[in-house]
Amino acid sequence: LKNCDLVIEAVFEDMQLKKEIFEKLDAACKPGCILASNTSYLSIDEMAAATKRPEKVMGMHFFSPANVMKLLENIQGAKTDNVTLVTCTSIGTRIGKWPVLSQNMNGFIGNRMLTFYSTEAGSMAMEGAMPAQIDKVATDFGMPMGPFAMSDLVGLDVGFQARKRKGLSDPKMNLKDALCESGRLGMKNGKGYYDYKDGRTRVPSKLVDDLVVEISANNGYKRRSFTDQEIFERLFYPLINEGFKVLEDGVARQPSDIDVTYCHGYNWPRVTGGPMHYADVIGLKKIADILTKYASTYPKAHYFAPASLLKECVASNSSLSKFWAKNGNNYKFVPKTPRL
Repeated sequence: LKNCDLVIEAVFEDMQLKKEIFEKLDAACKPGCILASNTSYLSIDEMAAATKRPEKVMGMHFFSPANVMKLLENIQGAKTDNVTLVTCTSIGTRIGKWPVLSQNMNGFIGNRMLTFYSTEAGSMAMEGAMPAQIDKVATDFGMPMGPFAMSDLVGLDVGFQARKRKGLSDPKMNLKDALCESGRLGMKNGKGYYDYKDGRTRVPSKLVDDLVVEISANNGYKRRSFTDQEIFERLFYPLINEGFKVLEDGVARQPSDIDVTYCHGYNWPRVTGGPMHYADVIGLKKIADILTKYASTYPKAHYFAPASLLKECVASNSSLSKFWAKNGNNYKFVPKTPRL
């Protein structure tokens, strides 16, 4: 490694392990060598602190499968210098990626917004919708797969063993924990939220549907029916709302960077232009009103409260694109301490 100009670490998401690797890379690599991490949500600054060259440390988050997905989410740390930033952007372009720059906050751009999409999928399953119905709404919109199928693809056991070691798993109350305990780990072993008869084709599982009903009851829910419209709103509107907060916090430079992130990193249907452009198409007042309704119904779900930037756009009777063109410079795109 002593003659390398760039080294990219890509071990699993364990901060202690990553810090140990960065410390060793710092000792082995020449001065000026850029040390990058493929992390999808961990703090770049914490890794940089394990080195004597924090200005040469940056996140380079490739999306899986890396040989297919075009997005490269570059993450700038508090001490990352301009040479490192420009170099990583240039490398991304040279290898055929679409580089987008993010500041170093938990989840960066893409995974931060995805958090509440996944949260609401789980909540609706507990309240009365079945995984297959929720996923169908997502795929009917144009997503390549829904949240439960995506979990199966990634692997349901991701993070499960760590939770179990800490005594945090609860298969009587948590659906994913129950599936893992029963040996349903996702597509990789042919059974997760779905059964995979030929290793790829998803088939709804009666066993899982029965387990959903059981765990829903254990959590005290009285199950009800869901319309596809409610599922759509509760999946995608919190995601869009978080996009407004990403802009407020200066994590993304501009709305189009979020749209590129989702179209090229998460296979968001390109015909809609991406989540932030699509918000303008739907109408920001409509989105804000529906979020307000859900915030009243589910007061503990803080992510339904309309973002300040969204409310500003509505108050000025402006689309996001027009509001940002006029006022975007008021939202500082500068390195910040990660918010946990």
